[in-house]
Amino acid sequence: MPDLSSFAITQRWPATDTSVIQLYSYPTPNGVKVSIALEEMGLPYEPHLVTLKDEDVKSDAFLSLNPNNKIPAIIDPNGPDGPLGIFESGAILLYLAEKTGKFIGTTASDKAGITQWLMFQMGGLGPMLGQMGFFYKFAGKDIADERPRERYRDEAIRLLTVVDNHLEGRDWIVGDYSIADMAIAPWINALEFYGTKDVVGYHDFKNVPAYVDRFFTRPAVEKARHIPDPS
Repeated sequence: MPDLSSFAITQRWPATDTSVIQLYSYPTPNGVKVSIALEEMGLPYEPHLVTLKDEDVKSDAFLSLNPNNKIPAIIDPNGPDGPLGIFESGAILLYLAEKTGKFIGTTASDKAGITQWLMFQMGGLGPMLGQMGFFYKFAGKDIADERPRERYRDEAIRLLTVVDNHLEGRDWIVGDYSIADMAIAPWINALEFYGTKDVVGYHDFKNVPAYVDRFFTRPAVEKARHIPDPS
C-alpha cells in the first residue's frame, strides 16, 4: 500500500484506502468537475468532504496540499514518480485525462481545442458567473450601486452567447464528450443555484439549455454531482 503519511492533510482527513486517489472537495461547480471526471474515467477514489468554511479550507492541513485554500485537490498515490498532490480543478482534469488517455481527444488538434475551452471556463466563464452570483444571491446583492451587477450580468450573457454560438450543430464542446464539457456544463448549471436564469435570458438561448440537460443525463454525472455528499 502506498504511504501517504508525508501529506499532512491525511492527518485531518485520513485515507481508508491509500491505494486509490484521495479527493478533497465539496459539490460546487469546481468541485464536481473532478468527481465527474473520476466517475467518467472509472478511476477508483475516496472522497473527503472539505467544507467552504475557514476552519476547513484555511486549516493548516488543507493548506499543506493547496496553499490557495480552494477546493478541489487530490492526491494520486500512483503518480508518475510516486504519490502526487495536485490542486486547481483545471489542472486536475488535464492530469486525469492524460493519465487515463480519456476525454482529451484522439489527436493533437483535439487536445488543443479541448484545452482552449477548458481555459475559457477557468479564466472567463467560471469567474464571471461566480461574481454574478455574488452580486445577485450573496452579500453583493445588498450593494446599492447597480454597476457591479450590470457588469457581471452583461459579461455572463456575452460568455453564454459564445458557448451557445459554438454549440450550433454540435452535441459537445469539442468533438466527442470531453473534460471541456465537465468544466463548462456544471458552471452553466450554477445559474439555477444563483437564481439568475431569468436575469441572463437562459431559455432564450438556442443551444445551451439542451446541452446542459444532455450533460446531466449521463449516469456518471448524475452520481458525481453530489460527491462528496455534504449531508
